[in-house]
Amino acid sequence: MIPRSLACLFRITALLLLLPVSLFAQQPPYDVFPPAEPPYYRVRYEASTQPGELIFPVNYTAWIPPGVKSLRGVIVHQHGCGEGSCKSGLTGAYDLHWQALAKKHDCALLSPSYEQPEKADCQMWCDPRNGSATAFLKCLNDLGAQSGHPELSEVPWTLWGHSGGGHWAGGMVMLYPDRVAAAWLRSGVPFLKPDPARTTIKSHTLPKAALQVPMMCNLGTKEGVTVKDGRFAGVWPGNEAFFHEVRGQGGLVGIAVDPLTSHECGNQRYLAIPWLDACLAARLPKSSAGPLNVMPTETVWLAPITGTEAVSASKFSGDPLQAIWLPTEAIARSWMQYIKDSAVTDVTPPPAPTNLQVSGNVLTWECDADLESGLTSFIIERDGEFLANFPEKAQNPFGRPIFQNLQYSDTPVQPLAVMQFTDAKAETGKQHAYRVIAVNTAGLKSQPTAVSRK
Repeated sequence: MIPRSLACLFRITALLLLLPVSLFAQQPPYDVFPPAEPPYYRVRYEASTQPGELIFPVNYTAWIPPGVKSLRGVIVHQHGCGEGSCKSGLTGAYDLHWQALAKKHDCALLSPSYEQPEKADCQMWCDPRNGSATAFLKCLNDLGAQSGHPELSEVPWTLWGHSGGGHWAGGMVMLYPDRVAAAWLRSGVPFLKPDPARTTIKSHTLPKAALQVPMMCNLGTKEGVTVKDGRFAGVWPGNEAFFHEVRGQGGLVGIAVDPLTSHECGNQRYLAIPWLDACLAARLPKSSAGPLNVMPTETVWLAPITGTEAVSASKFSGDPLQAIWLPTEAIARSWMQYIKDSAVTDVTPPPAPTNLQVSGNVLTWECDADLESGLTSFIIERDGEFLANFPEKAQNPFGRPIFQNLQYSDTPVQPLAVMQFTDAKAETGKQHAYRVIAVNTAGLKSQPTAVSRK
């Protein structure tokens, strides 16, 4: 006869086995993340013990532009190595600035979060051959079914990656060049030749098709360019070798050195997003069924690898296969500003906020981010006069102050910023008229919302 205590234990165990595994496996710091309600969708996979499969749990969150009928692509924002960076991936799909790029091109915005313990080997996910490529393909199928957009599993990919995420994004270009519209590699690239100093990292083969994929190598000047020692000193030699190997064979690759930073992301998004916008405009087919377009050649500008000035390809006097490749004149001019002081200029105001609602003394509204410069804050007006800046002081320890604030891997902080303001000084019983104005990170102001009265 089974003792009563043991029988009770058996019953409890049987009940626990019926519950989702994720309830037990998800542990700090990966157990706190924003809710995934439409237009957000999430899937999570447990770690595998099978050879060649992903050894870490992984969480994928996707944002689908509301009202989009058929997706034309997916933009992947991939964090870097280490527990802090991996945790930051939990908010990547909620970034308003990246959503603006995705919305413009009818793309999903997807952010993985690999649940890597702090001292675990990052190569076990950032090398896509170690199971993360297979998990990524699976998530596209599952998120496509969940969101009602089955085309998500077939559309082209646009890849942005930081550090180990750059290694992953570049590796995906090598493995699936026909699927990638463009790739931005921040502080990390795949190895194309064996490196005696990095015996645990496998090199990739450079396929001919990868030469047609626009890629930008982006790193901080303190990662081996002007600072030759320290933890990140090897980033520049790796980027330089990758550039020469790809560009020397006619690949569409550039280098943008951030003049202010080390391994942190700094202000790179103000060049990365316009660069990706230009590449997507040229590469994406009109429908999800068509193949990727070839990048045009007549708009290309070139620059010396160590130079600061770019010119039209037709006017470049050096060896073009040793020169930085830039897709258009507008991007070339922004590149020249970026490598000087990272202050990429913007002359277009942000979109105006919409749907301003007033309930009691609480204001809520909606607003798309400015594609070029994102959002830094909002101006609240009451009865035609200035009331407040919201937030009172925007923050970002790694670059321009921004409404959502940013983490080290270029993703919003938690809890997520919300577009809600309480007028604590409103006069009781008096009707007030409110307006809201958006301000981008270049300091430009939008048109105001329509007046809303409480």
